[in-house]
Amino acid sequence: MDQQQRFEPQEQNTFFEDGRAMRQPVEGTVSRGNLRHDKVYYQGINEDSSFVEEIPVELTKSFLYRGKDRYEVYCTPCHGISGDGQGIIMTGNYGFVPAPSFHIDRLRNQSNGYLYSVIANGIRTMPSYAQQIPVKDRWAIVGYLRALQKSQNATEEEIRQYDVNLTSMQEEFKNQQAAAAAAEAKAAEGASDEVSVERGKAIAEENVCGSCHSLDGSKIIGPTWKGLYGREVELEDGSTVTADEEYLKESITNPSAKVVKGFPPSMVPYDQLSESEIGSLVAYIKSLNDAAE
Repeated sequence: MDQQQRFEPQEQNTFFEDGRAMRQPVEGTVSRGNLRHDKVYYQGINEDSSFVEEIPVELTKSFLYRGKDRYEVYCTPCHGISGDGQGIIMTGNYGFVPAPSFHIDRLRNQSNGYLYSVIANGIRTMPSYAQQIPVKDRWAIVGYLRALQKSQNATEEEIRQYDVNLTSMQEEFKNQQAAAAAAEAKAAEGASDEVSVERGKAIAEENVCGSCHSLDGSKIIGPTWKGLYGREVELEDGSTVTADEEYLKESITNPSAKVVKGFPPSMVPYDQLSESEIGSLVAYIKSLNDAAE
């Protein structure tokens, strides 16, 4: 079975004059079913290249269940079963860049074509799933994502339209919230409010900041941290700003406020960090100036 009478990719075939076993199709031919001239369906874009707003497939119950099935196969490891960004590889300290929650306003307000494009082409540190997920299944996942977003953002009036015991659900939710708050308070008892370079370094490693910001001056997705503190930084709008403590803190919690020229506005806000954690990150960035000197 290992040595079959067939040609492997890139293998030589002396039958042809050019010696190649891999042959080009006859000029002008198109493989049946692969023309893909429908930009809306295959690319999620309109003729003007803007993302489509509507899903170009009928949203039947079976179609959404197919999206649920494919979502749970491919998306839950990072984005979580409910789309909250708390998948197993995000909570297990595996060194991945944190995945965003689908329930933030930025993603709730995105077009369906944008979500389809992210699945097909990837974005930032997320790879393309074009090889694993067929076109129709990508749209099914988009449809299921919208259902997830709706389920996590429904109003009380909308819920009362269905045969559910809302009072019981609210009571259960309160109990869960109370238990979570108690666990958080217990954890906070031993948590340190200390601001230190060592703590900042640990936080940077925990949040995989090095995947976007180099420490050696090299250019990757975001500006290097080497020698950043106190430097004049040119912004996307042509203005400049000094990378002082205030600027660094704002860049951590609201990175889209001042986008550095030459870098994509791809960083998500880290506003879940406490003041002492942000202060420690800033202290760590400042310490890299001393190391550079």
